[in-house]
Amino acid sequence: MSKLGKFFKGGGSSKSRAAPSPQEALARLRETEEMLGKKQEYLENRIQRELSLARKHGTQNKRAALQALKRKKRFEKQLTQIDGTLSTIEFQREALENSHTNTEVLKNMGYAAKAMKSVHDNMDLNKIDDLMQEITEQQDVAQEISEAFSQRVGFGDDFDEDELMAELEELEQEELNKKMTSIRLPNVPSSSLPAQPDRTPGRMQGLSSTVQRSRAASSRRAEEEEDDIKHLAAWAT
Repeated sequence: MSKLGKFFKGGGSSKSRAAPSPQEALARLRETEEMLGKKQEYLENRIQRELSLARKHGTQNKRAALQALKRKKRFEKQLTQIDGTLSTIEFQREALENSHTNTEVLKNMGYAAKAMKSVHDNMDLNKIDDLMQEITEQQDVAQEISEAFSQRVGFGDDFDEDELMAELEELEQEELNKKMTSIRLPNVPSSSLPAQPDRTPGRMQGLSSTVQRSRAASSRRAEEEEDDIKHLAAWAT
């Protein structure tokens, strides 16, 4: 059995001790890292010192120079061992930190699961279904009420459209008749016809011109009256 095994076996009483907490183990590992770091610094200084001594003695004092180089080699070997130990401790510390983190995460997730279970224990799926159905029914009622309010309210609007259109046409016809009666028609002459004109050529020519002008004026008035009647008829339709 190796000396290392005997060392751990000799401490068999530690089995009865309580396991340290992750925080305590991490603190111990950090202290060990700090101690080994200081040891590294010390060995590096010693190596530089022995190297300086070897250079100082050189060929003048070979024995002293060789002793300094031997000590330097021993310090370098110790420094290499410490580097390996620090790497192992650093890996162990990181693994312990990850394990502690995972433990805390698992613990918190367990608490959350218990809380969710406690909340769900107070819930009844049947009651939830009934509640959602009631909410849906109330929403439908609210929608119907909104639609009822938005509809046009008409009191006494149930009239016959045909009767209303007939009454409107009568009113338009009355208005057209009033406008027709307000139009002035030419008066019928009440005086006796003029005496038969002189049939002499000069007199006949003058009379013919006068008659033509009178007929043209009467024709224009008749056309104007016909246009007015057409406009009124178009407005009435």
